[in-house]
Amino acid sequence: MTATGYLVLSIGALLIGGAAFLVGRATAPRTERPAGLTVADLMAMVVQSSHDGIVVLNVFGDVVLHNPRAEELGVVRNNRVDDRARRAAELSRQTGEVVHVDLSSLEVKGRQPEAVHAKVKVITDGFVVVDASDESEAVRLEATRRDFVANVSHELKTPVGALALLAEAVLDAADDQEEVRRFSAKIMQEATRLGTLVTELIALSRLQGAEKLPELHRVEVDVVINEAMSRSKLAAESAGIEVATDEPSGLEVEGDRTLLVTALSNLLDNAVAYSPPGSPVSVSRKLVGGFVEIAVTDRGIGIAEDQQTRVFERFYRVDKARSRATGGTGLGLAIVKHVAANHGGEVKLWSLPGTGSTFTLRIPAHPDRDERTADLPKPELAVPVPTGAGKPGGEL
Repeated sequence: MTATGYLVLSIGALLIGGAAFLVGRATAPRTERPAGLTVADLMAMVVQSSHDGIVVLNVFGDVVLHNPRAEELGVVRNNRVDDRARRAAELSRQTGEVVHVDLSSLEVKGRQPEAVHAKVKVITDGFVVVDASDESEAVRLEATRRDFVANVSHELKTPVGALALLAEAVLDAADDQEEVRRFSAKIMQEATRLGTLVTELIALSRLQGAEKLPELHRVEVDVVINEAMSRSKLAAESAGIEVATDEPSGLEVEGDRTLLVTALSNLLDNAVAYSPPGSPVSVSRKLVGGFVEIAVTDRGIGIAEDQQTRVFERFYRVDKARSRATGGTGLGLAIVKHVAANHGGEVKLWSLPGTGSTFTLRIPAHPDRDERTADLPKPELAVPVPTGAGKPGGEL
């Protein structure tokens, strides 16, 4: 039986009252309920503690019974039921069927639920039960899903369309070897961009729960930093940027090395992509309050304060023109955020336009770590940075 079925049964028992009590005494051993409580009492407790809003209406549409949750959801105000629920109750009496009704508030105020849906059903002798639930989270998730599909469709359409046009150009210039080479290079660039986008979409889907995450193990922070710097070495050298780092720390975290390397690589790639040629980028690590903090600092374009809360959104780009030039997908920082969250940590940002940024990846330290590492002196960063600095570019 569904939860709604149990609630309807509960309401029926309350209305029938004495009969339900007698049935309960005849069918249930005394030891199955606390002494002094009747079946009707237990049913009332179920209704009062229900996460759904429960309202019972008589044949005149008056409220006979309701729980506190019904008021929280706005179904009952001043002991009067919402007019939409009352009309649905009349329809249910006429047809004898369950009526579904949207009881969402027409004027959302404060923390009131955005979406309230109810089932209305006749239970006995003209009495009707309204079972209302808060569907706000489901509505928000559906809206997010629609936005995500629309964004993905748009992002995929650009490189796919470019590939089609470039392929056509190659065919038209088949006799011109120089043009063929030029268009072929662009096809390779767009194909690489498309492959990166698909790979990051799969990674983001995995991190958001589409797949089970791998088991977490003891991971050396120094190894993660070295691997991430190796991945970003070619891009940094091409941009004439030297990535400096502090000394190995011996710190460890509980996590998945591949995911952590991916997150840190995204931060490094962003730092390189959004920094002028020849400017410094640094990586530092330290232990703070049971968390290992890995900070990536640059002297890039920085991020305006009003954009800092949005840079972790999927497909959000601070500088769209630079994103096109670097082949960024706008998913890098979203991946970093979810990697941190799946490890029980977070990613923090400090940034100042024209000065630079620092992104700090905070991951819980391994519970069996050597406590002596907390007392070790921390070496100076290879590149001095403002306290709490943050990361540039809102995309990868």
